[in-house]
Amino acid sequence: MKILNNLKLRFSENTGINVARYILSLIATLLIGIILIVANNADIGVAVRELFKGAFGSKIAIGNTIHWAIPCMLVGIAASVAFKSGVFNLGLEGQLYFGALVAACVGYMIELPPIIHHFACIFAGGIAGLLYALIPALMKLYFKVDEVISTLLMNYIAVLATEYITLLLIRGNSATSTQSILTPFIHKSAELTPIIKGTSATTGLFIALGIILIVYLLYKYTLTGYEMKMVGQNLEFSKAGGVNANKMFVVIFLVSGFIAGICGAVEVLGVNHRFIAQFSSNLGWDGVMITRVAGNSPVGVLLVSFIWAAFKTGAMQMERATTLNRYTMNLLQALFVLFISIDYGMLYFKYKAKKAREAIGKEEK
Repeated sequence: MKILNNLKLRFSENTGINVARYILSLIATLLIGIILIVANNADIGVAVRELFKGAFGSKIAIGNTIHWAIPCMLVGIAASVAFKSGVFNLGLEGQLYFGALVAACVGYMIELPPIIHHFACIFAGGIAGLLYALIPALMKLYFKVDEVISTLLMNYIAVLATEYITLLLIRGNSATSTQSILTPFIHKSAELTPIIKGTSATTGLFIALGIILIVYLLYKYTLTGYEMKMVGQNLEFSKAGGVNANKMFVVIFLVSGFIAGICGAVEVLGVNHRFIAQFSSNLGWDGVMITRVAGNSPVGVLLVSFIWAAFKTGAMQMERATTLNRYTMNLLQALFVLFISIDYGMLYFKYKAKKAREAIGKEEK
C-alpha cells in the first residue's frame, strides 16, 4: 500500500511539473513576444487581432490554415515515431524531399485512374523516404555512425541530389535558376481534391489524420508498438525482455522515413502539382519542434500541428497589416520549444533533494 501511495505521489508530482512547464514556457514566450512587438513600434492588440484574422478570419484563411496543418501533422508524426522510440531521426527534411521527387515522377510519367493514381504516388513517395532513411539506420548498426550526425548531413545531400536529378535527368540541364529546377506537372488524375475551393486544403487532410490514428493504435494496442516504445524507454531492459533491438531500431527508422516520404508526396499532389527545388520551408524542423511540444504523443501532434499552422498562416497577415515581420512568429515558436525542453522536473527534484539534505543536516546538529 505504501508503494502504491508513493507511485501515486510521484505521478502527481510529474503531472504537476509538466503542466507547470507548459505554463511557464508560454508565459516566458509571451513576455518576449510583447518585448519584440513594442520594439517594432507595433500595437499588441492589432498584432494579435491580425494574427487571428489571418488564421481563422475567413473561409480562405481557414483553408490556408488546414493547408499548413497537413504537412505539419505528417512530419510531426514521423518525428514522433522516431523520438518516442528513442531514435533521433533528424533527416526528415531529406526523406520528404526524395518522397516528393519520386511522387512527382510517378504523377507525370504514369497515367492511372484517379484514386489508384493517388495511392500509387503516395506509396512511391513513402517508399522513397523509407529507403533514404535506411541508409543512416544501417550506418548506425554496422559502422556505429551516430544517427544525429548522419541524418543531419543527409538532409543537405537530399536537397542537392534532388536538384541534380531534376536538373540533369529530367529537365535536361535547361534550368537557369533554382526556381526553374522543377519537374513537369503531374496528371490531373494524381492531384488531390480540394476540400475548400480557392485554397490548397485538400483530401491530404484525411491521409494525415488516418496516419496519426494508425500510429496511435500501433502504440496503444499492438505488440510491435509496445516493443518500439520499450526500445526508446530502456534499451537494455528491452533486450533482456527478448526484444530484437537492432531489428526494431531499423523498423523505427523505416516507419519514420516512410511517413516523411508521404509528407513530401502529399505536398506535391496537393499543393505544387510538381516537384520544385527547395520547396520545403524547413518542414523537417517543424516536425521536430511539433513533436517536442506535443511530448511525442500522436494526439498532441494533432493539436499542436493545427496551432502551428495557425501561427504560420496568421503571421503572414500580421506582416501585411503591421510593422512586424512574420519571422518574429518563427522566433517565438523556436523559443517556446526551447523553454519546453528545459528539464524542470530535474530542477524540481534537485531542489527537493537539497532541502532534504539541509533538513538532515539540521537534525544531526
